[in-house]
Amino acid sequence: MRLSILCLAVLAAAAQDLREVEIPASAGGPAQKAMWFDPGGSGPVPLLVALHSWSGDYKQKDANDYASRCAARGWAMVFPDFRGPNLRPEAGGSDAAVSDVMDALAWAKKQVRVDDSRVYLAGGSGGGYMSLLMAARHPKAWTAVSAWVPISDLAAWHGDSVKAKRKYADDLEKVFGGPPGMSRLEEYRRRSPLFWLGRIPGVSIEISAGIHDGHAGSVPVRHSLQAFNELARANEKFGQAIPEAAIVFMTDKEKVPEELGPPPSDASYPKAVLFRREAGPTRVTLFEGGHEVLYDPMFAWLEKRSR
Repeated sequence: MRLSILCLAVLAAAAQDLREVEIPASAGGPAQKAMWFDPGGSGPVPLLVALHSWSGDYKQKDANDYASRCAARGWAMVFPDFRGPNLRPEAGGSDAAVSDVMDALAWAKKQVRVDDSRVYLAGGSGGGYMSLLMAARHPKAWTAVSAWVPISDLAAWHGDSVKAKRKYADDLEKVFGGPPGMSRLEEYRRRSPLFWLGRIPGVSIEISAGIHDGHAGSVPVRHSLQAFNELARANEKFGQAIPEAAIVFMTDKEKVPEELGPPPSDASYPKAVLFRREAGPTRVTLFEGGHEVLYDPMFAWLEKRSR
């Protein structure tokens, strides 16, 4: 689909106004770099904290994808580094990385008048992972959280990566000092959203993934579905939990079992929605696709959330 002249103008303006900044790191070490978009005006304005992927950093081109859509809506955006690519112990969901994201949030609130009823968090892949972890660690900070193709269990993902002969197992071993054996399993779990999400009722969280991820992509859809089940438990919507047999089927067969019912219609998705389930303020969606972020439905969901 070709972008309109207006869309191209918005993209160009956002890219021009996106600038590199430094944010003091309260957890120690040098100031973290970030990309910052200020929509101008006197505010108050919604704020999006957008997070880079597993192998990316604050210079990732995704910052432009987020900024252009924020520009079209008059939102501010910060795209922090939070210790950069996940290749060392200081990254990979460490306490320092968590602190860096909160530092970016606090810094942004000092730059513009932020509408505290509309503070959003979003990311894809490793950014989806970190979005879920931040939602679990600091649930009151966010109006809504949108996590796309996220990793939810790092130890399980290590096994997925070994099986598929992907580099991410090596990345994880650099973060944790080795594979998730008995001596390291607790730390793998502590940095994994799956083991936190069952404790945070009432948080608006969207999880979306392409049905072919894990086959044509690096994160099996099981990670998204199991994360949703933990949130269903947190919200005491036990009947909405997805049966384990259905999770295995969708992960392995790349399709939705008929007993889960017909998919909903959602015009915000440019690709077919195959499955959706809601549990209180959270929902999970599987669409016809792989390991990818669909920005327009992400923003369509976020902009409807306020508190």
